[in-house]
Amino acid sequence: MQVRNSVGAAALVAALLLTVGSAAAYDESKYPDFNGQWRRASRVQSDRIGAAFDPSKPFGRREAPPLTAEYQAIYDANLADMEQGGQGIDPTYKCLSPGMPRVMIPYSGMEFVVTPAATLILFERDWDFNRHIYTDGRGFPADMDLEPRYLGYSVGKWLDTDGDGRYDTLTVETRGLKGPRVYDASGIPLHADNETVIQERIYLDKADPSLMHDDITTIDHALTRPWVVNQVYKRKVSDKPLWLNHEVCGEGNNHVGIGKENYFLSGDGFLMPTKKGQAAPDLRYFKTGTR
Repeated sequence: MQVRNSVGAAALVAALLLTVGSAAAYDESKYPDFNGQWRRASRVQSDRIGAAFDPSKPFGRREAPPLTAEYQAIYDANLADMEQGGQGIDPTYKCLSPGMPRVMIPYSGMEFVVTPAATLILFERDWDFNRHIYTDGRGFPADMDLEPRYLGYSVGKWLDTDGDGRYDTLTVETRGLKGPRVYDASGIPLHADNETVIQERIYLDKADPSLMHDDITTIDHALTRPWVVNQVYKRKVSDKPLWLNHEVCGEGNNHVGIGKENYFLSGDGFLMPTKKGQAAPDLRYFKTGTR
């Protein structure tokens, strides 16, 4: 089990191992080799520096997500706002977490830490330190009385799909999500009721173990049908991958959200508009004019 040189990660792994008695109880040979640093294998870029949630489709409008008429209208209005220089409905400019399922695009490197009790997915970005996928046989709480989280509550199960005595596929279901969330930087919306259910099958490519697949099925009331995409990750070729851990979203973020409007802090420290014709914020609580 390869673990990043991090006190926090080490503590998490130690706690997980204690739940099964001892490190000796963990037979690594039963599990696939998920070690190393993983990054997305392809990136469809746009002028918004984004990647399509469905990597098999062009980024943006041509991605053609299976939205209901109501949520297609929300998406179209969001795109129109972006075309004018706005942020649309994508909340991540405020440094909010992308949440699930968007976080599995992913933005930068990620690492899998596999134990019998849980699989952790550690991210380099500051807002999503890890996903906890419980594999200790538990189900979801009967009353689902969970505090909603951007990454949700994930329960997984290991499968031996080819009957060779070793696990090869991790199946996961995630519930208990909160919003607002969108699928990618183009602002494809999820339903405001946050009753999203996300199912995943995570496995190594049989022909090339340096590739990992994550088949993601999103079930959401903003969709006309479940949306199935295949994310592919590439393992960095190195036995000593470099973890920079330097991407802190809030550092140098010049976006200023006031009400439903987004403004920008200029280099000389003044508030400026982000799109043509944008009105100034309401200054009713400030003195105006000369003293």
